[in-house]
Amino acid sequence: MKLSDQIKPISYLKSHAAEIIRSFGDNENPLIVTQNGEAKAVIQGIDAYEQTQETMALLKILAIGNRQIEEGKVISADDAFNRLRETGKIT
Repeated sequence: MKLSDQIKPISYLKSHAAEIIRSFGDNENPLIVTQNGEAKAVIQGIDAYEQTQETMALLKILAIGNRQIEEGKVISADDAFNRLRETGKIT
């Protein structure tokens, strides 16, 4: 993706809105919208947005796990399996 091709002024967005929306079916690259020469917004297709949200959720889970490891809030796999066996949740 060449980022410079994805930067457009707000006037372009206003005059090409339908074309931009249609292009998200073929192109997953976001569109960066500028106003007075400054980047102000990012527009992306729904598929790319959903993928971004899923990625963010996974990263959040990893960060929580890493924090729990640092805080010592972990048990060994053997202990975890033994607890599950004791409660009858696995055999």
